[in-house]
Amino acid sequence: MVISPLKLNLDTVHFTDEQFYQLCQKNSDLKFERTSAGELIIMPPVGGESGNREADMIADLVIWNRQTKLGYTFSSSTIFKLPNGGDRSPDAAWIQKERWEALTPEQKLK
Repeated sequence: MVISPLKLNLDTVHFTDEQFYQLCQKNSDLKFERTSAGELIIMPPVGGESGNREADMIADLVIWNRQTKLGYTFSSSTIFKLPNGGDRSPDAAWIQKERWEALTPEQKLK
């Protein structure tokens, strides 16, 4: 059984980035994303097969990055602020070393 994400249209409520961050922190047992249109998405947990594929992908990415030392890898628990205004958590992510190191300490935390 596939469970779809729950999308809440919050067009009358506009979370600031700080409010969205606090919502995520105070509800750490839930996984939130936010679309560029401001929809709040509550992501369901993944099943065994999907979780296994995700773990393999992260492991491959980490091993490659350790060998090349070109950047930094991140898990699906990491949320990224996208240029279009959305906040998303990919299954795995990699950021080039120079881009990561150009961020402020505060940007690296959130």
